[in-house]
Amino acid sequence: MLCDPCGFALTTGLTMTSENELTEKTREQLRNVRGVLLGLHKTLLDFERDFYERARGKISNSYEFLNLVMSDPWFAWLRRLSELIVEMDELLAARESPQETTGLALIRQSRLLLTPLESGDEFQRKYFGAMQQSPEVVLAHAEFAKVLGPARLSKEVH
Repeated sequence: MLCDPCGFALTTGLTMTSENELTEKTREQLRNVRGVLLGLHKTLLDFERDFYERARGKISNSYEFLNLVMSDPWFAWLRRLSELIVEMDELLAARESPQETTGLALIRQSRLLLTPLESGDEFQRKYFGAMQQSPEVVLAHAEFAKVLGPARLSKEVH
């Protein structure tokens, strides 16, 4: 069993080399993580939309909201999560045999990104704040943690 820098166990049935194809176990874990990330992403979008509308007024329709999510600095921090989900989609849909190391790296990246830290990078700080203010975000994070097995929450989360 291998451990990533955060102490999370990385389990595979194979010895890792660059020639290893993505195992079915890792593919399934990646699908599960991706599914939970989609739900968490929606929860975070709803959370940010609510604050945006309180500060700047009602968003009139889905098209306007999509444009804001893609281009407004208010929502920029969520783009890292969007990009991670897209990377997972691309790996899972790859015609060529994806590598085990790539699949494990995406899972590890999701763990690192979704570590709420008051003193972390922009995403981690905003994620920390969202967890402090929204029970829905806390529940979505709990689902993420459940899919990944035993994982630590930041000691900064109160």
